[in-house]
Amino acid sequence: MLSAKKLKAFLPTTHPDKAKAFYQNVLGLKLLSEDNYALEFDVDGTSLRITVVDTFTPHSFTVMGWEVDDIRSMIRRLTEKGVVFERYNFLKQDDLGVWTSPGSAEVAWFKDPDNNLLSLTEQK
Repeated sequence: MLSAKKLKAFLPTTHPDKAKAFYQNVLGLKLLSEDNYALEFDVDGTSLRITVVDTFTPHSFTVMGWEVDDIRSMIRRLTEKGVVFERYNFLKQDDLGVWTSPGSAEVAWFKDPDNNLLSLTEQK
C-alpha cells in the first residue's frame, strides 16, 4: 500500500536556529521551507521535517542515518566542520570511531544539536 509512496522523516528540535545551521551548513542539506512549526530539508529526494517542540528527551538509540560510500572520508569532512563522533565502551571502534558490525558494515555515530543520535554506514 505505501511501498511506492515517498517517505517523509521527522525529527524533533527545541533549538530550530541551531538545527537549521547544523542540517544546512554542516550536513549540507537543502532547506526547502521553514516556519514557526518546522524546518524541512531535502535528503536525496526524501523530505526531512525537523519539527519544533517545546521539550523532548532524546533517545539513546539511532533515530536516523545515511549510507555512504567512504565512511572514513565522510567522518574526516564532518569532523572538520565540528562534528564529534561518539565513542562507546561496549563497542570496538577504530581511531575515527568506526565500528565494524558482525555483517561487515562499518558504522559511526554522531549527534545533532538536540542530541538526536545519527549514524553513517558503509556497506562492505
